[in-house]
Amino acid sequence: MNIKGNFVTLRAMSQNDLQMICDMFNDPELENLVVGWAFPLSIEQQKSWFERNMNDQRNFRFVIETEENGAVGIATLTNIDWKNRCAEHGIKLAKKENRTKGIGTDTVMAIMRYAFEELGLHRLDGSIFEENIASRGLYKKCGWKKEGIRKSCVYKHGAWRNLVMTRILDSEYYEVAENLGYWK
Repeated sequence: MNIKGNFVTLRAMSQNDLQMICDMFNDPELENLVVGWAFPLSIEQQKSWFERNMNDQRNFRFVIETEENGAVGIATLTNIDWKNRCAEHGIKLAKKENRTKGIGTDTVMAIMRYAFEELGLHRLDGSIFEENIASRGLYKKCGWKKEGIRKSCVYKHGAWRNLVMTRILDSEYYEVAENLGYWK
């Protein structure tokens, strides 16, 4: 089953996507925007990771597609806690030109609808670099709330960086979707 937004489709990752994903992880500009870190990644390493993780039931990684551009990034639901009905969410768009077209908003709304309406989750969590104003605005627009700041917790590019901790509850998602008239 693919997950549908208003104009994005989130689908299972396949071997055909591995080069795009490898390119994203090797893009220094993109890596500077997202939490976490990566070593230079070869296509062989990406294939090995894919083989090890393709049947993981606690970490879902979806390819974001648009009709116009094909595969443009990935969206995740990770560290799913089925008992407490919560998970972490993240998104990466591969090319800068895809970052101001509403793809992020539609992806986050589609992930939330899937997480809350299909999987029955209660809470999604995220973390964003404090200086990543675009991502903070995206999640705020989609109804996410700031829970706090983790000071100096990520060392990246020679500096300690702060993380804004965000979350949304299922009830808040339903309210924002209704207020925006998003699925009408």
